[in-house]
Amino acid sequence: MEKRILGIILTLLGVAGLILSAVNFLNSSGAERSVKTIIVFSILGAIFFFAGIGLIRNTKDKPS
Repeated sequence: MEKRILGIILTLLGVAGLILSAVNFLNSSGAERSVKTIIVFSILGAIFFFAGIGLIRNTKDKPS
């Protein structure tokens, strides 16, 4: 059960990181710093998202 909760938290953090990178992408004017920020947020968001989905998918439910 704890792995599933951790998976949900990681998935939500990943979604937040991807949304943050999309917002930065839409609001940036092309400065070098904003490009680095967009790349970092999108990579971390993708890692968290796929790690969370993997934990949720691979965790088996135990009957109560």
